[in-house]
Order: sequence, then C-alpha cells, then structure tokens
Amino acid sequence: MSPIATTAAFDRATAFCAARGLAFTPIRKRVLQLLLENGKGLKAYDLLALIKAEQPGATPPTVYRALDFLIEHHLAHKIERNATFVACTQENHVEPSLFLVCPKCGAITELHDKSVMQVLCQSLAAAGHQLDNPEVEIGATCPDCRAG
Repeated sequence: MSPIATTAAFDRATAFCAARGLAFTPIRKRVLQLLLENGKGLKAYDLLALIKAEQPGATPPTVYRALDFLIEHHLAHKIERNATFVACTQENHVEPSLFLVCPKCGAITELHDKSVMQVLCQSLAAAGHQLDNPEVEIGATCPDCRAG
C-alpha cells in the first residue's frame, strides 16, 4: 500500500472510531498502522516484537486486545491460512470478503466482488451448504511471483 493510501486508510479508521465514540487508543492506532504498512500480513508475535521495540513493557495480551478491537470493528482481518493479520482495505463494508493469499511470498489481496461472492453462495446452496465465515481465503499466486 502506498504511503498516501496508508495515510488515507488510517484517517478513515480514525474518523470511523471518532464517529462511533470508540476508544482508538495509541496501541490500537500503532497496531493498525503497522498492519497498513505491511501488505503481507503480520503474525501477532511479529507485531509484538515491533511494538516492544517502541514500548519494552508490551505483552502479548496488549497486542491481542488491540487486534480483537480492530477485527471487531472491521478495521482488520485474521487470515487463517497463515495465521496473520491484515488491515482492512475497504471502507465501511459489511458483505463477505475474498482474500487472495500468495503461497510463495505471503502477499494478501482483499477483494470485494459481489458477483463472485454471489456465485459462490449460490454454488454452495446448490450443494446444500451455507457460507459460515464471511471471509473466504483462496491460495493464488500474486503477479510479482508469477512474473519472477
């Protein structure tokens, strides 16, 4: 994500929290900022190491509480495929998300394509199933890895 896009996403998150009276604490802000700056997602303990460099007294619960807040308010997502966390790149979404996770480099792309999700849900229904998790992850090689 470009510095301009990172700043815009951070500003949207700040405004989102302010408009709803949510406590966007310094640690929550810093965790979101670190996620925005990293396009491949970060594991919780990687986040903790980065936070500890700035705040030596930080503990795992500090980071997990910040992540829980960000996920609860749709400002971040947990990618189960590789146990990482990513910042949400979409503004004010409530529909299901599709995440493309590169198996080679770990890059994560968030897509919001209603037609793809509609076809997926219809196919699941035809098979007698229902989508349980609104976040679908697909392994897909990214353009950089395909090129090189």
